[in-house]
Order: sequence, then C-alpha cells, then structure tokens
Amino acid sequence: MSTTPVTPKPIKTNRIGLQILDYRGGKTTLCAGCGHNAISERITEAFYEMGIQPERVMKMSGIGCSSKSPAYFMSRSFSFNSVHGRMPSVATGALLANKTMRSIGVSGDGDTASIGMGQFVHFMRRNVPMIYIIENNGVYGLTKGQFSATADIGSTLKTGVVNDLPPIDICALAIQMGATFVGRSFSGDKKQLSTMLKAALSHQGAVLLDVISPCVTFNDHEGSTKSYRYMQEHEDAVGEVGFVPYFEEIDVEYDADSTVEVRLHDGSHLRLRKLREDYDPTNKANAIKMMMDVHEKGEVLTGVFYVDTQKPDFASMLNMVDEPLATLPESRTRPGREVLASIMEAHS
Repeated sequence: MSTTPVTPKPIKTNRIGLQILDYRGGKTTLCAGCGHNAISERITEAFYEMGIQPERVMKMSGIGCSSKSPAYFMSRSFSFNSVHGRMPSVATGALLANKTMRSIGVSGDGDTASIGMGQFVHFMRRNVPMIYIIENNGVYGLTKGQFSATADIGSTLKTGVVNDLPPIDICALAIQMGATFVGRSFSGDKKQLSTMLKAALSHQGAVLLDVISPCVTFNDHEGSTKSYRYMQEHEDAVGEVGFVPYFEEIDVEYDADSTVEVRLHDGSHLRLRKLREDYDPTNKANAIKMMMDVHEKGEVLTGVFYVDTQKPDFASMLNMVDEPLATLPESRTRPGREVLASIMEAHS
C-alpha cells in the first residue's frame, strides 16, 4: 500500500527571516486575564511584524506588576529591571551610551505617576528616544490594590473605599512636558494597540503610550473606571489609526477630506482618520483641551493624540557620536595635554 508523503507546512517568517517564536519571552506569572499579558502579546507581534532584530533592543522597567512584563516578551533582548520609579534615568544613560540600540520601557501608574514622577517629566522634557508604556490599572496591584495617582474621583475599591483625589492624566502631562508621540489605548483593543505600537517603533523621540490595563484581582469590579466593562462602555476613540511601514506599499485607504497623514522618521506613514471635527494631532493645546473635555463627560479618550516629527531627540541635541561609547578608543575619550592647556588658557 502506497502512502502520499505529507508536505510540511512552510514556517512563516518576517522580513529578516525570524519566526514569531524568536520574539517570545518566558511564561507569565501574572494573574490569569491580566491586561498586562495582552500588552506583552501586542509588543511581541509589533516587533516581529516590523522585523526588528531582538538583540538590538533594550527592555527597561521599574518595580511593580507592570515591570515584570519585559520578562514575557523578546527573551533574546537586553533587559534591565531598575529601582522603583527610576527607569527613566537608567534608560537615558543606556541610550546615550549606545544610540544604535532601540529601547522600550514598561512601567505602571504607581511606578511612574507617584515615586517616579520627577524622573518621568524630565525624560519627556528631554525627548529621549524610547517607547515608554504605562500599564495603567489605577491601583497598586503588587501591594494589595490601593488607589494609584491615576484613579478617578469617585471610583471605588473592592472594599468599598471611595477615591477622593483627582487623577493625574499621564498623556496630558507628557504632551505639556515635551513628548513627541503621545497616545492612549486599551489592552482589550488589539487592532488599535498593535497599530500604535508599530507606528511608535518608527518614531524617533519620546513615545508615551498610556494603556488602560484592568487588574482582574483588585480593580475589575462595578465602580472601577479602569475595568474591562467600564472601558468597553466608555471608550471614545479620537480617530481610526492606520499605519504603513516604510517597507510596504502605501495602500491604506481613507477619505481624503477626513484623513491626517504623518510621515514618520523612517519613512513610514501614520494615517489618522478623523472621527472628531476639531482633531489635529499636531496641535498641542488642542490635544490637551480635547482630553480634558472628554474626561469631564466620564469618557476615556483613546487613539494618537499628539505627534511632532520635527523636534530633535536628546541624543541629537547633545551631538552624541554614532558609535557605542564603550567601543571608542582612548584617544577619543581622553583628551591630550594640549586640549587641557587650551581650555585653561581660555579661562585664565
């Protein structure tokens, strides 16, 4: 009896010949259903689809449930888990030391909006070229669910405690401080978050993505404004987001009179179809006002709020060399006696 040989299914690879498995990380230890896990999956997909070499990526984090996330994607990349709230300074130093690397930082609303706030605002002010993701659930998930600084007034804990303090809007603050790509998404919105991440990878500057990521253990109940149900009922998208990477033919179609197109640094195109008449992603003041107006209505605005492709990033402003600093010879890092003599002469 003859048998027909089975032809093995071809292994799918990206444009640099890697499989999706090359971008996976370790098995998650977070709670089942945690929004953070969905974000890790979107990050994995974005780096794979954009064809970025994992070994050319630095993953940064602070402390908290969110800061465990880098362990769950791209295990072949470099990773640094810093002290609570101190991720921005560590990331800044690493990127200045080696500007050839890409970097993605994962933080939480507690890690950033409280103990890390001082470092966060200066990171955005300097326009450091890194994707800064805040996995925002409104509570301190690692320390039993107390309110964080992003919790809305009137929201409640599972214990019935009501929050009396106003929230910090991370996106509005990032825009005011100088970030050049700012948006908000929801961990349950796969299409929107994936598109925003891929666009962020093509941007040269500080990217702030505030991702509402429900905590299924402490903050996914009636009365929470960071729950799955609340987000599904109150999400208000500022526009439909389309993205065409530089290595693909531009074929995304939108109505010409209702679309804003932004050419990103590597030649990719971010296309934003207006759902609001007053929406202009290049107008800083308008973006902040729009977020404030929507918040007053109890809605959660998502999408890309602000993009600036003209402002130089921090490494460019400092005129950093292209080579990693660790590879420079002593002749370039230690000036000779004649240089010191000329400096002393100039100040005598």
